[in-house]
Amino acid sequence: MLPSDEIDTPRGSARIDTDLPTRRATALLVLGHGAGGSVDAPDLLAVRDASVAAGLAVVRVTQPYRVAGRRAPAPAGHLDEAWTAVLAVLRARHADVPTVLVGGRSSGARVACRTARAVGAAGVVALAFPLHPPGRPERSRAAELATGLPTLVVNGDRDPFGTPEPGPAVQVVTRPGETHDLRRDPAGTAAVVRAWLGAQGWAPH
Repeated sequence: MLPSDEIDTPRGSARIDTDLPTRRATALLVLGHGAGGSVDAPDLLAVRDASVAAGLAVVRVTQPYRVAGRRAPAPAGHLDEAWTAVLAVLRARHADVPTVLVGGRSSGARVACRTARAVGAAGVVALAFPLHPPGRPERSRAAELATGLPTLVVNGDRDPFGTPEPGPAVQVVTRPGETHDLRRDPAGTAAVVRAWLGAQGWAPH
């Protein structure tokens, strides 16, 4: 793991934590955190570990509002703007890596989906995608998943935010007994992601 670093964005400094494989990376996976959470959430760490072991470089991004010590999330437009700025820097830093993938958990998954096309991502990993606010299924966010890019959604079957339906490019894996935090079996969640990366040809090892 490399030391934490900060990247300036139009919304303040974002922090990045970078983990590199022992060999040349087959892809770069950039992950964001949940609204009030951190990049050290168990599912994000497990996905990082499995992905690095499979030959990917993984960067976890802490949004500027969290770096500044705030728990309440910034508006969606601000999140997307900061994320896009970070991705531009990361693409330049890892110019030798052929494929960029984006993802995250909950709010971070939404940001990744909304910006995936703009940042030139090849695919999306969405953990605990919050389909709707709890108890408000009429306020669906399913449209955010319709990027047209290969997308993996991993949600718990007890998630009060709901679970999306699969789509033409969207694979949905529902984890039994898991709630929104996906804390019960992080290694199992990571194994799902690892298998999907392999099936897409991004983690051939």
